[in-house]
Amino acid sequence: MGYINVYTRQECELYPRSLADSVHLSYSNDGINDLPLNQNYGILFARAAIRQNNTIEERGIINPVVFCMDEIYGIAAQCVNAEGDIVEPDKILLWTTADFISFKEHNLVECSGYEDYLASGSDKIEVPDESGELICKAWLPIHAVDVAFQKEIELRHLEDLDSITADVLYSDGTIDKKRVSWNLDKAVLVGRNKYAVTGEILKNEYKFPMAVGYADPVIFKWDNSWYFLATNDNRKSIGLYVRKADSVDALFLKETQEYCILDYDEEHDFVQTFWAPEFHVIGKDLYILFAVGGRKQGPQAHMMRLKSGGSIINPADWDLPVRVCRRDGSWLTDEGITIDMTYFKVKEQSYLLWNCRKGFGTPLDTGGILFIAAVDDNKPWILASDPVELSRSVYGWENNSGTLNNEGPYPLLLHDSLYISYSGGAATGYTYAVGFLRISMEEDLLDPSKWEKISTAVLSSSSIDGIQGPGHNSFFVDDDGKIMVVYHAQEREKYFTRCTMMHRVHINKYNFPVLNMSAERDLPEELRLITIEVTIK
Repeated sequence: MGYINVYTRQECELYPRSLADSVHLSYSNDGINDLPLNQNYGILFARAAIRQNNTIEERGIINPVVFCMDEIYGIAAQCVNAEGDIVEPDKILLWTTADFISFKEHNLVECSGYEDYLASGSDKIEVPDESGELICKAWLPIHAVDVAFQKEIELRHLEDLDSITADVLYSDGTIDKKRVSWNLDKAVLVGRNKYAVTGEILKNEYKFPMAVGYADPVIFKWDNSWYFLATNDNRKSIGLYVRKADSVDALFLKETQEYCILDYDEEHDFVQTFWAPEFHVIGKDLYILFAVGGRKQGPQAHMMRLKSGGSIINPADWDLPVRVCRRDGSWLTDEGITIDMTYFKVKEQSYLLWNCRKGFGTPLDTGGILFIAAVDDNKPWILASDPVELSRSVYGWENNSGTLNNEGPYPLLLHDSLYISYSGGAATGYTYAVGFLRISMEEDLLDPSKWEKISTAVLSSSSIDGIQGPGHNSFFVDDDGKIMVVYHAQEREKYFTRCTMMHRVHINKYNFPVLNMSAERDLPEELRLITIEVTIK
């Protein structure tokens, strides 16, 4: 038998109360030596309350216990406010689970009816060894454990080895097929028409930081060239600057030129906060979606279209940006800001998704709220439906360090599900992190009740050593067909400088996208070199 332990952590400078007051899990096979799961980052968080004035009342948990409930397990805890005072003493926060991998959130329920369970609860519970193994595979970082490939092969020419790949095996039982760079020049004759050839398995390996002072990054392929677009902190977020190269790697060479395609413009009131630009193909046209502010207003969602046959790097080939509006022609908001707009299409219907925030910096701050609406590809700057509130910062990892954030949404269509990554926490601090919303593509995307919100962050400062405050990401598919995540983060020793980073997205055994696959976990150096025997027919 093994043991699951539930606990909270002590708050500290790099792990504030909003994170510490959450349910953490550890596993032990002896009941004494506990192995923290999820890299000792909170897994279950109390859901914040929404006040009548539409502001957020932050909440946390204390005193978690775990117990058996017939054929499932329960986790209960007391709910506290931001000051640590117990909220509704006659109620408990309750989660149920069959496997400690997925959980059902019941929020606050009456203590009555659960007295027997609570009486039997403790901070530790026994689980079968096989369950413990699955729990560890789900909550410990996935990493490469072995390599499988054809040890002997017959070919007509040694050069045909270029098509031979290797399977990298991972700790959760999944496989990723990778290309191999074969050293044909040093092939060794070991028998009649038989050669021993060494090769190096190729992997996506990038060193942080890749681009200093670039936030909200996007990498995009268009007409066989690669482009890089981001919020340019080096120019105080003024202007839209794009890089062009023949490969993804070349985008980040020192000699790669940067082109300004939209600059400071007092005539059209584009004067501040050129934020979060994204490339999107909408219908038959290429657009950039971004936010920009004027002299008297904060940033608002805009889009601009590339003229037919135009060049991305030529500012004259772009139409004048237009502000996104509702279907009646009114603005998305007259009181706050609208930023971080993204686009996607599911089953022939197109959608926009963005952040709206009102009362920023006041007692009436709503926090960043994600909205979704349908659009027509022929006029994507005009909503085709009313905006629907989709998500706001109700969990502690989203609202902390004085920041109430749901921002930076970006779509990932995977199998039959749509994932929306988004960021929460302090946008320029250690607590910035990435979460996921998920929905089946068969459901009504404009119905918030059909969406699932993953309770814990999927990429945080705890995820990859040396990278702090990762957030505002996007996805792209590279020339090898690998899904890549690109995001900004900060170096642990250099606070407040946002820098670009990226790595491969791994799909785990549950078909869930894993964003913490560092290069070392993806393929350690000791597994990269392989040797194959080739018989020439």
